[in-house]
Amino acid sequence: MSEMSSRALLETLVGFATVSRDSNLALIAFVRDFLAQQGVECELFYNDERTKANLFATIGPRDRGGVALSGHTDVVPVEGQAWTIDPFSLVEKEGRLYGRGTADMKGFLASVLAAVPMFVQRDLKMPVHLAFSYDEEVGCLGVRSMLDELARREHKPVLCLIGEPTELKPVLGHKGKLAMRCCVKGAACHSAYAPYGVNAIQYAARLIAHLEEIGQTLAQPKHHDERFDPPYSTVQTGVIRGGRALNIVPAECEFDFEVRALPGFDASTVANRLQQYAESELLPKMRAVKPETGITLQALSAYPGLAISPQSEAARLVALLAGSTEFGTVAFGTEGGLFEQAGIPTVVCGPGSMDQGHKPDEFVTVEQMRACDAMLVRLADYLSA
Repeated sequence: MSEMSSRALLETLVGFATVSRDSNLALIAFVRDFLAQQGVECELFYNDERTKANLFATIGPRDRGGVALSGHTDVVPVEGQAWTIDPFSLVEKEGRLYGRGTADMKGFLASVLAAVPMFVQRDLKMPVHLAFSYDEEVGCLGVRSMLDELARREHKPVLCLIGEPTELKPVLGHKGKLAMRCCVKGAACHSAYAPYGVNAIQYAARLIAHLEEIGQTLAQPKHHDERFDPPYSTVQTGVIRGGRALNIVPAECEFDFEVRALPGFDASTVANRLQQYAESELLPKMRAVKPETGITLQALSAYPGLAISPQSEAARLVALLAGSTEFGTVAFGTEGGLFEQAGIPTVVCGPGSMDQGHKPDEFVTVEQMRACDAMLVRLADYLSA
């Protein structure tokens, strides 16, 4: 196991069914043992239950910053998707490598691990760090404990490269996200006497309609940033639950909504506007019927956006590695904004396309994997110069 190709490593990594709801410790143990055979020590940062862990390792001198190669180990579920193969067994067909997580983002992790023997053998003037996280798919939750520790260190990385699938095009920005839950407490009664109850579903519907109005305001041209697609912050409701029977006025309803925020836009302003609308327009009417009714908002998850200057050292390095100065942005989120908040400038560039991510028969091409391997050789040359 001392040296393996990126394809062989990808086959192994895909075989670990690291859906976010489950443990990633078997995969982390494999990576730890793989690194140990190369003489590389690593640190593990566990969750409170010790069922999941981040992994951090350094190759090269430890008295200076260096470059971090970062990626998440968790994948999204496969239930309800029409897979034509076993999603957790790598299958190669016509230059494509199929399996859950091949694009998002075990392909990058496999290339990084395959490059470890090269990094070990090189006389690195600056170190390379490996930062593998958990629970990215459910709100970039896991990486935070690792970043808390790195932020306290004297020699933290001076740059982070997150290998999310961008078809190896250099990406300098993405939107942030705020996920919220709104709970409406109404008052039940027989539907024949509906005016004497407080219909939680109907009041939830008014709140959802108000969110749409807020979204329409954010979509006005004066709020646009043409670097992004769509070029404005968006609001959408994705889940709603409420009601027990048609002849009962529902006493409870809850819905989940999200804000995808342009860098620089405070997503919490959307939640604040919804709260103000609830307090000024809806709660007085609800409590005029039943004083014990209410509307509450709670945050589910959040992560910041990312916006790196094209003139920055981070941008110059990713251009060198990717062989392109055609900087772009992506619509999906990453852990990049959290690294940036920890004082580590971050760019995004990795193999595969998010067009395949989260879908049945997810794949990354053999060509993209080879190109990623070559990009890491260029990184080794840079760190050795």
